Amino acid sequence: MRAIAPLLLCLAPLAAHAQSCGGSIADFKAGLVAEASQHGIDVATAQSFVAGLRLDDSVLAADRRQGVFQRDFVDFSRRLISSNRLSTARANRDRYASIWNRVEATYGIPSEVLLAFWAFETDFGAFQGDFNTANALFTLAHDCRRPELFRPQVFAAMELFARGDFDPNTTTGAWAGEVGMVQMLPGDIIENGVDGDGDGQVSLKTSVADALMSGGSMLQSFGWAAGQPWLQEVTVPDSLDWSLTGLGKHQPVSTWAALGVQARNGSLTTGLEASILLPMGRNGPAFIAYPNFEIYLEWNQSLTYVTTAAYFATRIAGAPVYDAGTPPAALTGEQMQELQRRLAARGHDVGGIDGILGAGTRAAVQAEQQRLGLPADAWPTVELLGAL
Repeated sequence: MRAIAPLLLCLAPLAAHAQSCGGSIADFKAGLVAEASQHGIDVATAQSFVAGLRLDDSVLAADRRQGVFQRDFVDFSRRLISSNRLSTARANRDRYASIWNRVEATYGIPSEVLLAFWAFETDFGAFQGDFNTANALFTLAHDCRRPELFRPQVFAAMELFARGDFDPNTTTGAWAGEVGMVQMLPGDIIENGVDGDGDGQVSLKTSVADALMSGGSMLQSFGWAAGQPWLQEVTVPDSLDWSLTGLGKHQPVSTWAALGVQARNGSLTTGLEASILLPMGRNGPAFIAYPNFEIYLEWNQSLTYVTTAAYFATRIAGAPVYDAGTPPAALTGEQMQELQRRLAARGHDVGGIDGILGAGTRAAVQAEQQRLGLPADAWPTVELLGAL
């Protein structure tokens, strides 16, 4: 089941309408119909598409109810990764070997990477969401929180409708408008939908071949580098300059090795640049994030989610359970919000007071740790909260 922030790949909105939201339902529908021609959709098609659309309060409730992202990496990953899910993933790797061979040969995506997404998004297709997709997109486009993301997806759905590939009355999926086994937005389907089984249709809800080939196409479009790793567990020395760690702080792998970073199993992949990822600080699990890990953040922007997905992919491939270490307890949601308020008061952009340890909050935490002479590992503690 997908219970995460929606994908951020979308069709580019026209500037004049990028922030259009709110108002009466009739006026909002009229605005969509008026704009449809600018997307190559005729008026009659647009009118037919919007005729039965309605706002869905349950979609807004789901959008606001994302407390799962307040969980730390160890808690989150243990909830999502079970021995049963791992064995099912490996069984599906064997069962669909011919499809995986085509995915890797065509797009360069290892089976383990897509297996992890397939597992987390829909439990291998078992639960793909029961929200009416057109209503979900309509609701989120009308809502003024993120219209620039969802309004273009309404027009993408209209285009699929015009092609005969989308029924606004019966198509269902996740609350954020994604459809199918690996949960793709209408814009993603237009850009990367693949007829993997050769029946002349792209059926992401019912065809494993279509879903996996389409997912592979989408990851390739994000920039996945074939034949390269994505994430690997490492050990780091206590003497490491923690301010060097964090996504976006790239060093040649050889430099990390010279600083004492070692693969916990196997060997590091040299010849690449990478970052050291400490999802719970210097005393918790440690990973080296290769360039392909950045592609995960194109799929979803929750660092906890994508780290878990990337790690699960390595588990499917044979990596052992990570060393959880002994990190300090995570702040409660209320403590995290208070920390964000104090960081914002100091001029840091934390991306909103939401209690979620996102990229902006991590960067601010690391900066304040450096200023205060604390180990700058970007993991917020009660000690830091008190010092601020």
